[in-house]
Amino acid sequence: MTDDPATLVSTEWLAARLTSPDLRIIDASWYLPDMNRDPREEYGERHIPGARFLDLDDVSDARSALPHMAPTAAKFMSRMRRMGVGDGHTVVIYDGAGIFSAARVWWLFRLFGQTAAVLDGGLPKWLAEGRPVTSELPTIKDRHMTVRPEPQLMRDVTQVAQSAKLGHAQIVDARSPARFRGEEAEPRPGLRAGHIPGARNLHYRALFAADGTMKRGDALRAAFADAGVDLDRPVITSCGSGVTAAIINLALARLGHADHALYDGSWAEWGMYPDLAIATGDA
Repeated sequence: MTDDPATLVSTEWLAARLTSPDLRIIDASWYLPDMNRDPREEYGERHIPGARFLDLDDVSDARSALPHMAPTAAKFMSRMRRMGVGDGHTVVIYDGAGIFSAARVWWLFRLFGQTAAVLDGGLPKWLAEGRPVTSELPTIKDRHMTVRPEPQLMRDVTQVAQSAKLGHAQIVDARSPARFRGEEAEPRPGLRAGHIPGARNLHYRALFAADGTMKRGDALRAAFADAGVDLDRPVITSCGSGVTAAIINLALARLGHADHALYDGSWAEWGMYPDLAIATGDA
């Protein structure tokens, strides 16, 4: 793969730079309730040397009733400063599932005008290769971060409803095919089953190779083509709550697709309102 500190880097790339004073590694592990995993506890047991733990919900908008919505610029800046992550740092984000919640934090960095990379294959690949881990906590000193919000990278429910009606952009849903078709109940109580009318379904796992790393080049483009996504047109990504949608944004960035945004409320919002139309099946 081509290592890119603005999108995705390999375990080899990170291992060669572990002692760099300008490197900041973030463990952004987060799991769905049915995964029965405690990310903070796992971080305390073992993490990549120098990694700082980031609680996804701690860097979200606590005022919203929706799960882990994007925070204000001030809150993001405050949390990064508290973690010792600031201007001029090379930031690498990973999680314990491979490529999962790390992509959401990568998207937050982009949303606030900062650059970061996701570790391809995440902690599972790092461990499989026998690379070092530790339970020691890093020494952290506050660092200033300058944020430059990029609001065009995020869409709200009104903008998504307009795109669904007028076709301004393709809506691409990262959820499983069964949830997309409405054949499987949503994990959050009270949500209707189905998808936004006109949306395409590209399950985030279809973007991965057999070893859990992201597909490359033609194989990655083929995943979008198989889902009926035209890479020459704008894209709005969605999922259950805005986490796995960011994996699609990451893949689009890898392919050089510049016109893509994320629907932050995702199905947690859309599925909650009875006045918003839904579709079921593959339509």
